[in-house]
Amino acid sequence: MRKKNHEGAARPRVLVLVDESNVGSSVRTAGRGLDWLKLRDFLTGPNTGRDLIEMVVYAGLPPAIPTWQEERDRKNKFVHWLRSNGFMVVTKDGAPAEEGHYKANVDVMMAIDALELSIEMRPDVVILVTGDADFAYLAIKLRRHGIRVEVASVAANLGHILRSAANEVIDLSALFRTFEMINTHEAGRVSIRGQAVRSPARPGDARVTNAQDAPAQVSPYRTQSASAGGRRRPRFRPKQSRGGV
Repeated sequence: MRKKNHEGAARPRVLVLVDESNVGSSVRTAGRGLDWLKLRDFLTGPNTGRDLIEMVVYAGLPPAIPTWQEERDRKNKFVHWLRSNGFMVVTKDGAPAEEGHYKANVDVMMAIDALELSIEMRPDVVILVTGDADFAYLAIKLRRHGIRVEVASVAANLGHILRSAANEVIDLSALFRTFEMINTHEAGRVSIRGQAVRSPARPGDARVTNAQDAPAQVSPYRTQSASAGGRRRPRFRPKQSRGGV
């Protein structure tokens, strides 16, 4: 039975799909570590008046070869942490690229799942956590099925194509500023539970990871996370929404 808000109306059911590499790159550009629990609470927590169906994270893994084994083990620990905290995770094995890099593009998997899960789960709202313009047609396709589409990203860096394809853009800039700063002064290394881990990929490089700049999970190992403070989410409205739920 669907829950109702204080006015007696059914609360919107939300499906969140996250391009981990893209959002990780955005938050690192701000010099912060990504707080996954806080991000989830910000998008679909108790103060939003919405019910979360699933939050699905799409993550590329380093290649399954000896050269990348250490980085792959770290990424798998991160994936395990996400799953143990209620996130659904879909992974894709990367392939070696130019020297010291690998590629793991999850766009196609995320787009196919978005359509299939929307048919199976019948959400009222789909939130795409990405700034990648390649998802613009996906947003339009979902809207054709009567689903409200919101894109969560840094609005200032979001291209016009994706911005105009969605019903609404949720600006994550203010949220990112509440995340912990990362230490960039010690040979580009950060710490996860006291374990030294090399810093993530270069900002803006959502598809290629440097062998010396491995996985995009700076500070996920939190058992508790501060809430978003109940403040209204900053939103960027490019135009009047039509057919919103």
